[in-house]
Amino acid sequence: MSNARNLANLLGTGTQITTADIADEAFQANKSLIINGAMQVAQRGTTATGGSTGLHYGGCNRWRVYQENTAVAYTLSQDSNSPNGFATSYKLDVTTADATLDAADRVDLIYRFEGNELQGLAKGTSDAKQMTLSFWVSSPKTGTHVIEFFDNDNTRSISKSYTVSAADTWEYKTIVIDADTTGALDNDTALSLQISFWLMAGSNFTSGTLATSWGSVTAANRAVGQVNVMDNTANNFYITGIQLELGETATPFEHRSYGDELARCQRYYYFHGQGTGSNSGDIGIGSYYDSVSLDVIVQFPVTMRATPTVDATSGTNYYVSFRNSGADYFNSFILNKGSPSAAAIGNSSQASGTGGQATLIRYNSASARVAFDSEL
Repeated sequence: MSNARNLANLLGTGTQITTADIADEAFQANKSLIINGAMQVAQRGTTATGGSTGLHYGGCNRWRVYQENTAVAYTLSQDSNSPNGFATSYKLDVTTADATLDAADRVDLIYRFEGNELQGLAKGTSDAKQMTLSFWVSSPKTGTHVIEFFDNDNTRSISKSYTVSAADTWEYKTIVIDADTTGALDNDTALSLQISFWLMAGSNFTSGTLATSWGSVTAANRAVGQVNVMDNTANNFYITGIQLELGETATPFEHRSYGDELARCQRYYYFHGQGTGSNSGDIGIGSYYDSVSLDVIVQFPVTMRATPTVDATSGTNYYVSFRNSGADYFNSFILNKGSPSAAAIGNSSQASGTGGQATLIRYNSASARVAFDSEL
């Protein structure tokens, strides 16, 4: 139940509202440290990926999959399969399986925090606080699943397990994460803490004893007991309603508005737009620096975490520049200048105009899209 509804219910009963009631409701607002835990925002669209070591994006904002060594592949998407009270979930659909694990095989769904988001944890001090992680999950595999909290600033971690009782069935889980009085988190915009929902783990990560208390990282203790969610192309893994809050008790999920979650997500990834066909949508007003170089300024709706990279598709005549009763068709964008609040993107390889001319730059293909990436 939302904070506003709680107060409304009290008013409806004729109960006197005290300042303590209001303060309690205000405290509950923004209690979740997770952005897009209900998987409402999905600016990246459906993405088929995998097959190589690294971070793979797709589906819901702020979430991505990391894989190491294994050649599994999967499709990442936002999905309507969800438990009551939620409309969407994050879906990982296995398209290339790996049933026989090598020692270094690893796949996990991750979420990353800036250090300045977590100062309220008082981590590394005598006042360090516990956290509670809660979520809904539907896994194709029964048995032990592992969640790891990894302190990137101090190379410390803690792992906890949860049990899936029934395959392909929504189950609600809560996990208490101990306070850590060692290793303060940096107060900056860089990566400080990562949550990993392990999906596959070779013996390099499972041959020891699960590290259920904070301590220096030992690889063999990170994901002990983890089942292999990636062992069959029939497997689909879903998760939603992810909430991380201070304290040792899980409270009802904090449902934020779509607009609120979108703005929070845009700090890390801003989708500017996409074409629908020929001459099919404005990117912005720009100008020619000289006969072979054009730029367009894009103002971001929120200040991004750091100067972003441009994430734009490329292809023959994907974009068009209209200027002085003529048109230039070009294939791609590069980032010429940027800041956390705006960027100048352009092209200096296919343009052919006149220096000083203004131009209207548009999409020219349904496959053309422009976005900006400042993820951790």
